[in-house]
Amino acid sequence: MSDAQILSASQMRDAEQALFDTGISVFELMQTAAAGAAEWVRRIAAGRGVTVLCGPGNNGGDGYVIAHLLRQAGLPVSVIAPLEPKTDAARQALSLWDAPVQTSGGGCSGDILVDCLFGSGLSRALSGEHALLLRDLAARHAQTVAIDVPSGIDSDSGALLNEHLPKCDVTLALGAWKFAHWTLPGREQMGRRRLVPIQIVPVAGAAQLITKPPIAAPDVNTHKYLRGLAAIIGGAMPGAAFLAAQAAMRGGAGYVKLLSEDAGQFADPGLVVDTAPLPEALSDRRINAVLAGPGLGRGMRAEQVLAAGLAIGRPCVLDADALALLTPDMIPDGLPVLATPHDGELAGLCRRFSILAENRKDRAIALAKVSGMVVLAKGADSVIAAPDGRLAIAPPAPSWLSVAGSGDVLAGIAVSRMAGGRDPYSAACEAVWLHTQAARNCGAAFTPLELAHNVAAAMARGS
Repeated sequence: MSDAQILSASQMRDAEQALFDTGISVFELMQTAAAGAAEWVRRIAAGRGVTVLCGPGNNGGDGYVIAHLLRQAGLPVSVIAPLEPKTDAARQALSLWDAPVQTSGGGCSGDILVDCLFGSGLSRALSGEHALLLRDLAARHAQTVAIDVPSGIDSDSGALLNEHLPKCDVTLALGAWKFAHWTLPGREQMGRRRLVPIQIVPVAGAAQLITKPPIAAPDVNTHKYLRGLAAIIGGAMPGAAFLAAQAAMRGGAGYVKLLSEDAGQFADPGLVVDTAPLPEALSDRRINAVLAGPGLGRGMRAEQVLAAGLAIGRPCVLDADALALLTPDMIPDGLPVLATPHDGELAGLCRRFSILAENRKDRAIALAKVSGMVVLAKGADSVIAAPDGRLAIAPPAPSWLSVAGSGDVLAGIAVSRMAGGRDPYSAACEAVWLHTQAARNCGAAFTPLELAHNVAAAMARGS
């Protein structure tokens, strides 16, 4: 979907060039973008005064057009531009603004500051003069609205290029989302995010923002095995596998089995516990997907259990201890595998798979390519990478998810979705969305069991 795609700065330039190739001029595209942004600013300002801070490039050109349109709408507007326009489109935009332009903040104050100083093309720190100007103006205005990307933030990484950057109240992304809109630490500077369409079409290979999945009710003539049998392998710490099973039972699979030789430690009469020796339990040909890792342990016995889970050739979710034990030679060729590491586990996997990368996104991309697994790199800004290059970014989830056991719940949802027929990448995206929605249903300070019990309500929200 074009409204969910996330583009790098170079992809955005190529997408804009595709529009120019159809005959649209740079200035015409600027007017389209500025008109959409100006309407948002007009609504936010609600008749109050607006100050537009313009830079020398096309982001500054957007600012001149925005200022012109807001003044036409009857709002009191002032423009500050510390540098002259340097592009033809920006100079053309300035010609629309036939009022004075201040070159410094001076005593300017007001209600709404619109940051058009630098946009998504910025990859270096603001000069000290410009950083001070931006901070000073933001402090003297009630609200700050950034156009495309707040000045001082790297569009592709979300890195803060300057210290003490002001936080925005609203960020208006032009044409497509950028990685900075959804990646920490830049994400925290954005405030509310809104997308302004400018006719950008879907870009091949673009990353996607995880959105509400299409979850349908089972067919009227289905039965439990058609809905999928998910097998969860128990281990040394039974509580983790139990939490995963509780989530899987509510994640859409028709049948969930917990494979454990000790049934007495589980109190849920609705949970099927298979106490047969693991090789026998795994020989059930009706199994559609396997989860290994939560509470598995890390000794020799756990390594043997993991190898047995991978050897049956069913789609597999690997989490927690399984990721500490996994080595490159353990993954059967062509086996659909979803790995769900947190940052520490991801770093360990990268060492074992000989991967060097600096951040979570790049590590996940490289690990997926080298290993053949889909990688769900968990964190405050989770990333999902597939071996074929697909990439998804998760929107913010409640910070209350930072509780022991929440990862077991996520893994349980994922294996349930895979048992129902989803490929690992789709299952990961759906699991992240359902996990987040379940957390929102819980409210504050929930337990992982409460989180697992709210997966069904999240499923209902998605259907």
